[in-house]
Amino acid sequence: MKDRLEQLRKEALAKIEQAKDMKEVQQVRISYLGKKGPITDILRGMKKLTSEERPIIGALANEVRETISKTIEKKWAELEQAAIQRKLAEESIDVTLPGRPIVVGNRHPLTRVIEEVEDLFIGLGYTVAEGPEVETDYYNFEALNIPKDHPARDMQDSFYITNDLLMRTQTSPVQARTMEKAKGKGPIKIICPGKTFRRDNDDATHSHQFMQIEGLVVDKNIRMSDLHGTLEFFAKTIFGHDREIRLRPSFFPFTEPSLEMDISCKICGGKGCNVCKGTGWIEILGAGMVHPNVLRMNGFDPEQYSGFAFGVGVERIAMLKYGIDDIRHFYTNDVRFLQQFFLRD
Repeated sequence: MKDRLEQLRKEALAKIEQAKDMKEVQQVRISYLGKKGPITDILRGMKKLTSEERPIIGALANEVRETISKTIEKKWAELEQAAIQRKLAEESIDVTLPGRPIVVGNRHPLTRVIEEVEDLFIGLGYTVAEGPEVETDYYNFEALNIPKDHPARDMQDSFYITNDLLMRTQTSPVQARTMEKAKGKGPIKIICPGKTFRRDNDDATHSHQFMQIEGLVVDKNIRMSDLHGTLEFFAKTIFGHDREIRLRPSFFPFTEPSLEMDISCKICGGKGCNVCKGTGWIEILGAGMVHPNVLRMNGFDPEQYSGFAFGVGVERIAMLKYGIDDIRHFYTNDVRFLQQFFLRD
């Protein structure tokens, strides 16, 4: 058996050496080390040997099997490496070719504005509230002191789905829902950004769908001076600390007293130009003290609680902040327009 084992060793090593690919190496493995191979047959026949011969033949058989196995592994690694080198040579890359540019996206200017305003008010202790875009007539109008026969409804031409459902015309319903959930207990400090919808003819300054950010504060002893300070801080943070604000009396059915805020024109510094139509001021938002009827209808006692609210168009902020002259640019998905904001990151 010793001679047979040595013969098998020489045969296997010679065939491994001559193997040209991994398939031939695998065939050698099966032929000599497989369950039906000659080395396995020798190990099975050891029971016929004497007790003195068994350890000698067993040790030699294991040595031959290990030698063949290690040689196969070495040959396999050599052939595998050679295959990789051939593949690299066949698929070589010409590093002199110009690379393909990777086109990456960036945040939309409206998203930038919303995130900036959210960060500002979160820093002041506000939370961000959301509500449905398809709203009931009650929350969109009645809970905001606008009953069905109120003339203020003519101020907003709405998209009605049914007699009671419509696309919300403002984010104010979120304020009503938030007050209702509070069940008459303050304080409330929220901002509510979101889409709003009104039947309007699209042009450079109007859109049938636009975005608003509204704010609401309800607590005891809230005064007009709190609103003034909040709006001034907002304007100077968003538009620059050199900007001045001006508050003018106005009318909104859900606030009393109501006001509109102007900011000084950045282009002319308040001297008057075609952007501000010669006035030196640009209208930016509406605000006011929460109407007692609104507080009462949403569960708050107006004798104990007061509050203020404000609302600003996101597109309005972006147009003033970035010098955009047409609101339709925000919704055309023109890559040339959006690419201008890469440098602002």
